Formats: sequence, C-alpha cells, structure tokens
Amino acid sequence: MKSERRKSRRWKTWASVAAVVVALALPVRAAAEDVDKAANDAGLGLATIVANVFYIPVKVSYAAIGGITGGLGYVLTGGNEEVAKKVWVPSIGGDYVLTREMVAGQQPIEFKGRSDPDM
Repeated sequence: MKSERRKSRRWKTWASVAAVVVALALPVRAAAEDVDKAANDAGLGLATIVANVFYIPVKVSYAAIGGITGGLGYVLTGGNEEVAKKVWVPSIGGDYVLTREMVAGQQPIEFKGRSDPDM
C-alpha cells in the first residue's frame, strides 16, 4: 500500500515539475522571439535609412533632368504635350522614398512612373 502511495506521489511530483517547466519555458521562448523580431525590425529600419540616403538624391536628380528634358521637348515640338509627357511621366512619377516594405521586398519599388495609370 505504501509503495503504491509513493508511486502515486512520485508521479504527481514529476507531473507537477513537468508542468512548471513547460509553463516557465513558454514565456522565455516568446520573449526570445520578441527580441529577434525587434532586432530584425531595427535592422530593416536601418537598411531603409541607408538605402534612402542613396536612393532619394538619385531619384530627385533623375526627375529634375527628366523635367528639364521634357520641357525642352515641349518647346522644341511647338507645344506638343504628348512628347513632353513621354518624358515627364516616367521621370517625375514613381517612388521618391523607400519604405520598410519596399526594402523587405514586400512591395515593389517603382523608380519610374507608369505611363498607363491603370497598371
């Protein structure tokens, strides 16, 4: 009888210990995942900033040159707006700033503007 009680008590003790270990391990794992996610987000944010340091000046220069070129095309063709738009839309349109989603590859980067607004 005593041996059955001891076995029952041991089993209850081991079950309690296992439950406590599982309960303690779950928050630690979740906290570790939160730290990994925060580090990933911080790295992605830094990459976005660095990418924009190079991207923005290039895009603004491209748009300025396209604006001037389109203006010259407009003047040289006697006010033909279609000629100017063929230069203005691709050069002046598009994204001027990269977002976190663009750097992560979740959203496309549109350096040039779209000629067809339905696209």
